[in-house]
Amino acid sequence: MEPASRTGASRDERVDRAKELASHLALNHVTAIALTWVDNAGITRVKTVPTIRLPDVTAWGVGMSPVFDVFLVDDSITTSPDAGGPVGDLRLYPDLDRLTVLSAHHGWAWAPVDRLTQEGDPYPACQRGFARRMAAAATERGLSFQFAFEVEWFVGDDAVDDPLGIEPATTGPAYGMSRITEVADYAHEVLEALQTQGVPVEQFHPEYAPGQLEISVAATDPVAAADRLVLVRETIRAVSHAFGLRASFAPMVQAGSVGNGPHLHFSARAEGRNLFAGGDGPHGLTARGQSMLAEIVARMRALCAISAPSVASYLRLMPQRWAAPYQCWGRENREAGLRLVTGTRGLEDAAANAEIKCVDGSANPYLVIGAVLALALEGVDAGRILPPEVTVDPASLPEDRQPPRLPLSLPESVACLEEDEVLRNALGEALFGAFVAVRRGEAALFSTSTAEEVVAATRWRY
Repeated sequence: MEPASRTGASRDERVDRAKELASHLALNHVTAIALTWVDNAGITRVKTVPTIRLPDVTAWGVGMSPVFDVFLVDDSITTSPDAGGPVGDLRLYPDLDRLTVLSAHHGWAWAPVDRLTQEGDPYPACQRGFARRMAAAATERGLSFQFAFEVEWFVGDDAVDDPLGIEPATTGPAYGMSRITEVADYAHEVLEALQTQGVPVEQFHPEYAPGQLEISVAATDPVAAADRLVLVRETIRAVSHAFGLRASFAPMVQAGSVGNGPHLHFSARAEGRNLFAGGDGPHGLTARGQSMLAEIVARMRALCAISAPSVASYLRLMPQRWAAPYQCWGRENREAGLRLVTGTRGLEDAAANAEIKCVDGSANPYLVIGAVLALALEGVDAGRILPPEVTVDPASLPEDRQPPRLPLSLPESVACLEEDEVLRNALGEALFGAFVAVRRGEAALFSTSTAEEVVAATRWRY
């Protein structure tokens, strides 16, 4: 059976294209290609092949075990009803449309993969396949989505005299220009590498915590947005290594401080119209746009298991740290789980979008995007109305008027996910079972650990 193709091209046509690409790569002294996927622990895993093998890999894939679906963050292995153990095999097929020469990895190229069975059928637990299915379902409904992750990270290293501490590469004031001065050459290399790789950067700035930086990239289609996040992170990691530094995208890098949150922005259009602008609803939301966002807010506690899926996530989701630990929404409210961004007056149709803030660096971007799409599709024509807007810091309200808190722990969020039929059905039993097994395995792994121990154990894993 022919393996599935995003473009619909035949195997022979794909192989011919792979031969052309391999020749081009060889002329540019690219000797190897990294083929990546992101597992249920949120770790980017890889297999690599010599460039000369790209045509063969495009035709027949690269073998891998399905056991990776039940790897935990520390590389220990659990089991689920459909994954675990030494038996079975899958095939990794590179997406040639995403093939990129890596500027910061000399002699390397990169491509994300789709995971198929040995018979060439879609593998039901493939996270990228899940995002693709949801994107295709949106297209069938006449909807067009654009997504973009913000990318926050810590750059520095372990503290020499403290086994649980860190040494940031920047120590100037939060958002201060002095931080740019401290890492100007490093930042230049990051930005230049991304530009060379065709990643459109919209903003770059130092963030709040020492050593914390942020890049915002342009929005693109759903699957490409997740691919782009993987590429950006690995580029930053490579540049950091070249400067003798380490990069961490973990939810928390220092217990008790603020964490990293690759907040997710998205917009939705139908018949050329932005569903988040020009309507009669709150702040210009159309009826379909409001219903879509209301569905997401209503199911945000279950979504947290996917968007904030690690034990460390719940060390970050604290009030008054701009981590948005509340199940509510508000226009430009950065402590609300969903922030409505209307854009500058006159640019609403182009700029209006929603930001899901309860997302962190331990999340699998394909699962997050697929889950958001599933909820958006569930709600778009359901006639839902948003709850009352929260226009202040939720923590400043009297306790009896505060919106509900998002889950306070990983087991709590997983329990919410298990009860949510929409997300469970969208994921499918194989992917759902493996994902929940990993989440429960990690909860057990750190059940007796202190916050400091959790942070130290996961700091450099993401």
